[in-house]
Amino acid sequence: MAGGNERSMRALKEVWKRAENSLCADCGKPDPDWASSTLGVFICLSCSGIHRNIPSISKVKSLKMDHWDDAQVQFLAKHGNAVTKAKYEAHIPIYYYQPTYNDCQVLREQWIRAKYERKEFTEPGKQLPYSDGVKEGILWKRGRDNGQFLPRKFLLSEREGCLKYFTKQDAKEPKINVKIDVINATFQPEKIGNPNGLQITYLKDNKTRNIFVYHESGKEVVDWFNAIRSVQFHYLKVAFPIASDNEIKNRLTRNFLKEGYMEKTGPKQREAFKKRWFTLDHRRLMYFKDPLDAFAKGEVFVGSRENGYSVQKGLPSGTQGNFSWHYGITIVTPDREYLFTCETETDQLEWIKAFTSVINQPMTPQEYAIEAYFKFKS
Repeated sequence: MAGGNERSMRALKEVWKRAENSLCADCGKPDPDWASSTLGVFICLSCSGIHRNIPSISKVKSLKMDHWDDAQVQFLAKHGNAVTKAKYEAHIPIYYYQPTYNDCQVLREQWIRAKYERKEFTEPGKQLPYSDGVKEGILWKRGRDNGQFLPRKFLLSEREGCLKYFTKQDAKEPKINVKIDVINATFQPEKIGNPNGLQITYLKDNKTRNIFVYHESGKEVVDWFNAIRSVQFHYLKVAFPIASDNEIKNRLTRNFLKEGYMEKTGPKQREAFKKRWFTLDHRRLMYFKDPLDAFAKGEVFVGSRENGYSVQKGLPSGTQGNFSWHYGITIVTPDREYLFTCETETDQLEWIKAFTSVINQPMTPQEYAIEAYFKFKS
């Protein structure tokens, strides 16, 4: 019996160390140490918890702590991540957002359920709830003034190339009508205080506006998210006919590079530093009095190094403004310096890393136009 167990363990380790099984099949996290004995995929601990919630589809076991019999090991050897992905991920729309281990629970759970439970990607041309160019329904939206979440009707239209929302079900005119190409959407469960919280950001008069929404159903809110990406993709295909699919995919919704509190001072650099919530959305550094504000109090354009932008650790000597946090950052632009302070050294280093990643990228023609707008405005 012991010999049989040792043989099974040796065989299991052989399958486990295959290159195709070195990353979680669902989120890409390195060194997965769990597997599904019914699907044949190697997964991480976090994704195994999601699989455990769909026991009719997937039965998971630890590769280190649980016993695997010969038949189960042979099943893993016959399948593995490459074979199973070829089946369950055969026809993923290019615009569909495939989450990583850094993404929130609702995105990862609906990705796993979409693959294995609903089998959304196994057949070519399958009609999907986010792929027909129009989506209409109720989302709970946070009120700009009172902070209450109330049900509002939203309408997404590929034909019109816009997203609308209405304050009343029977309203004929929308409260907003936003062109699809200026919209971003990113999941913000912690900020919004709901596991299905979604932040919709758009530009109006080249200024950023935020809408915070959620839906009780994780599937519904993720369907809205991918419907926005679908409409954006098809709109941009028409607008940029010679662009490749991957180039267009890279212009769809994006996660913010960094968010959190810092202190800032004014342009004279003698004013008291004030605590503000900052969001770095590629080259736009926005600051808010509260993380759930609808409008930014101000925005700073972060250009490229070759155009005279840089980030420096610390504050200039002789900085006079009163500040309570002591880990400084200086953003140098062609026109002025922006001074910030962070509460911890970890925050400081993370912000510097985020700024550096932006500054090291060359600017696109569109970004030169945005820079010109910021200079004109100032």
